[in-house]
Amino acid sequence: MGETVQQGRPEIMPGAPAILVVEDDRRMAAFLDRALSYAGYRVAVTEDGERALAAAEARAPDLVVLDVMLPGIDGLEVARRLRAGNSGVPILMLTAREGLDDRIEGLDAGADDYLAKPFALQELLARLRALLRGRALAVAETRRGLLAYADVALDQDAREATRGGRRLALRNKELELLAYFLRHPERVLEPRTLLEAVWGYPYLGDANLVHVTLRRLRQELEADDAPRLIQTVPRGGYLLRQSTNGSA
Repeated sequence: MGETVQQGRPEIMPGAPAILVVEDDRRMAAFLDRALSYAGYRVAVTEDGERALAAAEARAPDLVVLDVMLPGIDGLEVARRLRAGNSGVPILMLTAREGLDDRIEGLDAGADDYLAKPFALQELLARLRALLRGRALAVAETRRGLLAYADVALDQDAREATRGGRRLALRNKELELLAYFLRHPERVLEPRTLLEAVWGYPYLGDANLVHVTLRRLRQELEADDAPRLIQTVPRGGYLLRQSTNGSA
């Protein structure tokens, strides 16, 4: 990680975002506790999945930093249970594994973002700020109305999407990604544009987060053999457009 954090605990401002850290490595948990506290967050730390679920139910956090490898109920199952309970809390998953399959597994479980250990503290803080900013916008922008294209509709107030009347089981970033496409129909969107607009991160050459989230979004949109709406275009872009043959 490379950064050092001062000892002791700072005074936290009232109303500061509450972050639940779920980490069984005591050294890492202590580091995150100190680092996030000095960054101005209210921090609660749990060391296993069962305690994490109980803590989230007792006092809903504004964000969860969740390690994958936990004793008992692992981080993937914690994410699934939080989502099964209709919790829209942003989840940043931490893991020592950084393969694409591991990222897919974490995002499929319900995580909004994925950070491999070891990580730079500044990168962690930047991702937390982006996730919290997205959550704040979702709460503040009330009565945003309906977005629609072809047979897809997204009620931004209820955060519910349908295709042909069938409700789509979409999570936080999948909904936000769909909304961005619906706001920019029939326009080629590059992965870097989507990463910066939906996640709020600068593009540094890695768009796997976009590709994995888009894969899940497409699975929902194309269930029951529905034709493809989000087309892949040459040189790596995507386009919301009706297709006559369901290709691309």
